[in-house]
Amino acid sequence: MRTTIIDAPNEGPAACDAGGTTLGRAARTAISRKAVAAAVAGNALEFYDFVIYAYFAVYIGHAFFPVGGEFGSLLLSAATFGVGFFTRPLGAVLIGAFADRAGRKPAMILTVVLITVGTLGMAVTPAYASIGIAAPIIVVACRLVQGLALGGEVGPATALLIEAAPPNRRALYASWQLASQGIAVAVGGMLGVAVSMSLSAGQLAAWGWRIPFVVSLALVPVAVYIRRSLPETFEGGDGRTTSEVVGGVVRNHRRYLVLGVLIMLSGAVSSQIGNYMTTYAIHTLKLPPTIAQTAPLVGGVLTFVFALLGGWLSDMRGRKLVLVVPCVLLMLLSVPTFMWLDAAPGIGRFLMAITVLAGLTAMSATAAIVVIPELLPAAFRSTGVSLVYAIGTTLFGGTTQFVVTALIAWTGSPMAPAWYLAAACMLSLAAMAMVPETRDVDVSK
Repeated sequence: MRTTIIDAPNEGPAACDAGGTTLGRAARTAISRKAVAAAVAGNALEFYDFVIYAYFAVYIGHAFFPVGGEFGSLLLSAATFGVGFFTRPLGAVLIGAFADRAGRKPAMILTVVLITVGTLGMAVTPAYASIGIAAPIIVVACRLVQGLALGGEVGPATALLIEAAPPNRRALYASWQLASQGIAVAVGGMLGVAVSMSLSAGQLAAWGWRIPFVVSLALVPVAVYIRRSLPETFEGGDGRTTSEVVGGVVRNHRRYLVLGVLIMLSGAVSSQIGNYMTTYAIHTLKLPPTIAQTAPLVGGVLTFVFALLGGWLSDMRGRKLVLVVPCVLLMLLSVPTFMWLDAAPGIGRFLMAITVLAGLTAMSATAAIVVIPELLPAAFRSTGVSLVYAIGTTLFGGTTQFVVTALIAWTGSPMAPAWYLAAACMLSLAAMAMVPETRDVDVSK
């Protein structure tokens, strides 16, 4: 029997079974904690697998795309990273709608299985020197599968966290969605630093970059086990088809979908520039790899901290304040921060730039992932959030690393990432001004 989260009179947030029996506060708390644990475990694993590619883009480029020129293999590696974003809309449609038809739990189990397939391929595919053109083809296919999984992951996980949370703590619960991504980035960063410090440059380029992919495979059984015990927060099974679900959200909630995608713009660009900072430090700033690899570690820890802070503040002060203010600061500080970093590259300035990027992005993005699902009804929530996230990250996040790499190569200016980010923030702020405050909406309908 599925469990649906609702509010019970005189008991605050409570859980009721399908027959209407009210569960106690302790049971509701246990259900909520299981929901957070399940969402965090799978989400962290999936984002770890996806973003670890960005950390080792230089070495992956040399292994699978041996093109001449300083930027040749790096550009192809960055383009292949972006390829993974282009199956996200398909994953959003198929898996997001599946969660609105059959429930959040089966959809979230499916995404873990798919991300595992993609990661396995990345870990074991021989280099171009061994199998020729088959190597980059396999790598691209793996990225497509990983993108499909992530396109369908965010919607069900975010919807579940919103639905399982007490009404006055929805933003804090949903903030774990982004905080778990910070965990993934931090763990990937620690492994990147450890691998870089333990191996020679030759070993790292030859096989060392594969180690983090292999490590993640050992964690898959844990994620599957946790998600199998996941509480269900949405009663599906209403007989709707995928096309009916997708058509319904597009017809009836088009305005919020468009605004959501534009709001996603600044966060998608900023997060991918943050992921790109390792490559930026090595190629543009000429910093040692051991220093460059601290970017994901510090960025991940800061994302974790500031995402939870953003969730807490969103519950206390409202969504729009936390949505807008960090985005304004990011727009104003991006160019001065990069100019300051480029003037005297070093570990101190490099880490300060990472702090500005990660901290402000995490707070604004946390408010965004709360506002969007709160604007949508439960019957379309997973699909709507999935579409907004997938389209936003595909159009903007998926192209960011390639665009900034190309801009730096063509213009010779290390300021290209900063100007690109400032422009993205301006567009997002225009969309943010058009959404209502959602702190007091009823998400059970």
